[in-house]
Amino acid sequence: MRDRVAFETLYRRTSPRIFAICIKVLRDRSEAEDTLQDVYVTAWNQAATFNPQLSSAITWLGTIARNRAIDRIRRRRTVSLDETTVEEIVDESPTPAALAQLSQERQRLELCLQALPETQRKAIREAFFTGSSYAELAARMSVPLGTMKSWIRRSLMQLKTCLER
Repeated sequence: MRDRVAFETLYRRTSPRIFAICIKVLRDRSEAEDTLQDVYVTAWNQAATFNPQLSSAITWLGTIARNRAIDRIRRRRTVSLDETTVEEIVDESPTPAALAQLSQERQRLELCLQALPETQRKAIREAFFTGSSYAELAARMSVPLGTMKSWIRRSLMQLKTCLER
């Protein structure tokens, strides 16, 4: 039985953070709004598959959002925007992304990211927020493909260990 009231509460409490993920990855408000709707339709249809012992609801929704956003990027295959261009496009009023940065989980993640060497930190951020492949990242950072794969794998293991503390 689907509980509309509970789902409405879930949406109200989580949608700003999920929208922030969509905006950060897609860098397009309209596409982020479409992706946000897709995330919650997916959550509604797959609610029975959610296991609270594996992750929190926000983590589950964030994973769906990130994957849906990356799928959109790969479908459109456009050149990603650089940070200066994004700043020109984004409204200066407080955004869901700014609100999400205040969250305790975001702060913990930032602390763990700061523990990584700068090159690995940059590779992780690029992989997560642009959906770039290992080969694209390796080319962009001028390192061998094997090196990039190692950086990402080791960095993810370090982040996991840090976040589990």
